[in-house]
Amino acid sequence: MSFSEIIDKLDSLLWGWPLIILLFGTHLFMTVRTGFVQKDIFKAIRLSVTKDPDAEGDVSQFGALTTALSSTIGTGNIIGVGTAIAIGGPGAVLWTWLTGVFGIATKYAETLIAVKYRVKSENGSMIGGAMYALERGLKMKWLGIVFALLASICAFGIGCMVQANAVASNFQENLNVSPYIVAVALSVVVGLVIIGGIRSITRVSELLVPFMAAFYVLGCIVILIMNADVLGEAVVTILSSAFSPKAAGAGFVGSTITIACRYGIARGLFSNESGMGSAPLVASAAQTRNPKRQALVSMTGTFWDTVVICLMTGLVLVSCIIKYPSVDGTAGNGGALTSQAFSMIPVIGLPILIIGLITFAFSTILGWYYYGERCTVYLFGEKVILVYKILWVIGVFVGCVMTLNTVWNIADLLNGLMAIPNIIAVLLLSQVIAEETKKYQWDHIDDKDETKIPVLKNAHKGVLF
Repeated sequence: MSFSEIIDKLDSLLWGWPLIILLFGTHLFMTVRTGFVQKDIFKAIRLSVTKDPDAEGDVSQFGALTTALSSTIGTGNIIGVGTAIAIGGPGAVLWTWLTGVFGIATKYAETLIAVKYRVKSENGSMIGGAMYALERGLKMKWLGIVFALLASICAFGIGCMVQANAVASNFQENLNVSPYIVAVALSVVVGLVIIGGIRSITRVSELLVPFMAAFYVLGCIVILIMNADVLGEAVVTILSSAFSPKAAGAGFVGSTITIACRYGIARGLFSNESGMGSAPLVASAAQTRNPKRQALVSMTGTFWDTVVICLMTGLVLVSCIIKYPSVDGTAGNGGALTSQAFSMIPVIGLPILIIGLITFAFSTILGWYYYGERCTVYLFGEKVILVYKILWVIGVFVGCVMTLNTVWNIADLLNGLMAIPNIIAVLLLSQVIAEETKKYQWDHIDDKDETKIPVLKNAHKGVLF
């Protein structure tokens, strides 16, 4: 058995029912434990565009949100949903959406404990994430180290090389531009942004994320208007296929409930990252006066990413498969399926998709750089930051010019593995999460947190060396 086959087998085992039950079960449990925090989503959206300049932190709440969104709104929203439908059938759309709806509570929970247990380095910058929740909240430093190791390695796959490859492939397939030219240009641009650290990444994210999301959503709306006559049928098809086997035919691949559920939930997690512990790494740097405030802001990321954008993508693809015989849902290729659907918009359809994919992938590279850097700093100290920047730029270049099937599978595997220690932190600290949620009701959401943020001496040295 080859290395790639071993990775593929491990990936299939990990993303089977055990992890699905763990993740989706956590989403349901935290929904109950937080008193259905999803009910506050629209208040949280209003909160996300307000500033809290008097609070401690490195970036604004909106900046932290857009940086997190820059890594979650990506190819998972476009190709990931297409892959879920191409393999799992139309019913996968509902499972992806439900993962988003209930995943809002887990995103809230993991952010709350990340902010609650964050620390301040000697130079005044905020540091937090699952590793500090595990270390300070549960006294499980060893598991925090495991999380940081997995996340720092995973970042190079899911957040760097895979995304760079998506950019290069789009330029080559649609504009006939050599991957090597794209590799040089993308490496330079990424290097210029990340050299400025979190503030530089946040500035770019604040400008890019709203534009790219609005641009892509506008394209989806145009297609949905064109397909208005079959939207009802598309919704019925999605709902019925999610809970009953869908035979091959009518442009859809044949699938079982298990396959629809598995690929729907897996792609949903890949898209919004609820439960992975990635977004809290940047949320911990936000200017916020108490943990609940930033947790509410962060949970809106899952709402926009999956509940809105992934659902729109799913409706676009299913309605196009129903309406247009040329759109083939049985090919098993998510990227091709999405391209066929967007080509239904005359002239501007494919450019919208191409620009969307390129900007989504580019922003994901920036967001995941910060995630990987924070975890590497936790392990080895600030002395590795420059080395990590150089390795990241090299990873961007390599990702552009290499075939990455095995890298994608490794990324998917590590993606699931890093969720396990984070979910352990969320579940074991669920009582703390419930207490903090009750402590800061909406009437007191602007109250200062009385907990003093500790200054972590020698944070620049890391925990390993």
